[in-house]
Amino acid sequence: MSYDPSSIRTAAGKVRFLGSARSGTRDAWHMRLTSIALVPLTIGFVWFILSLVGQDYASVRASLGRPLPAIILLLFILTSIAHMKIGMQSIIADYLHDKKLKEFALMANLFFAAATGFASAYAVLKLSLASA
Repeated sequence: MSYDPSSIRTAAGKVRFLGSARSGTRDAWHMRLTSIALVPLTIGFVWFILSLVGQDYASVRASLGRPLPAIILLLFILTSIAHMKIGMQSIIADYLHDKKLKEFALMANLFFAAATGFASAYAVLKLSLASA
């Protein structure tokens, strides 16, 4: 690490990977946590989808009617959407410099993530609860 006299970060902040105002630290930790959570959830998701290859619609509904696959699918969807939202939020904050455009993009990101999450959760719940 090189010495920068114009930096306003303290020595402790540099070591702890914290900015001067500590902004973005919460998002960085949430990004790491969702990344870690997505490892087993992705394995479970891929395993479940591969087990459905070649099955008809009724078999897929019956498989989603069991609690464990439905829960794994819902957790995968919601965690990946939260991960996507945080990632896009940091990209928007880093690369858009016009204040109004940045605010619009952040709102659009939030609405897109919410709509995608609700639609996906609705589809999984509809299929899993309809077969019960």
